[in-house]
Amino acid sequence: MQKVLIVAGSESDRGFVNQALELFDGWNIEYEFKIFSAHRNLKELQSFLETLSKDFKVIIGVAGLSAALPGVIASISSLPVIGVPHDVGPLNGVDAILSMAMMPKGVPVATMGIGNHGMKNAAYLAKRILDLGRN
Repeated sequence: MQKVLIVAGSESDRGFVNQALELFDGWNIEYEFKIFSAHRNLKELQSFLETLSKDFKVIIGVAGLSAALPGVIASISSLPVIGVPHDVGPLNGVDAILSMAMMPKGVPVATMGIGNHGMKNAAYLAKRILDLGRN
């Protein structure tokens, strides 16, 4: 079984993430949705990722503002990480997309567009990644 892990930095991101979860439900793709903050509970995030089931094949990281979460995930896990900048804060996600796109060498994050289209495209990209394993 192939699964997607979706990690958001805050409970307030749940409604934003739901649009991707609805797509996964329609495609019968299994997923798990977790809330972890790279700033507030880094040790719990690290422990969770280090013991992650082999069923997970791709991770979507959702964050706004400083948007450290997708990069932190990519620095811990060897799975593909898709970053989604949430359109929040005074810069409406511009700060988030720059944080995700400008990762150092060896810590790749596939960065989606800001906001709703980015969240949906993350689901589409995750599906394509999973489909690679089925062919």
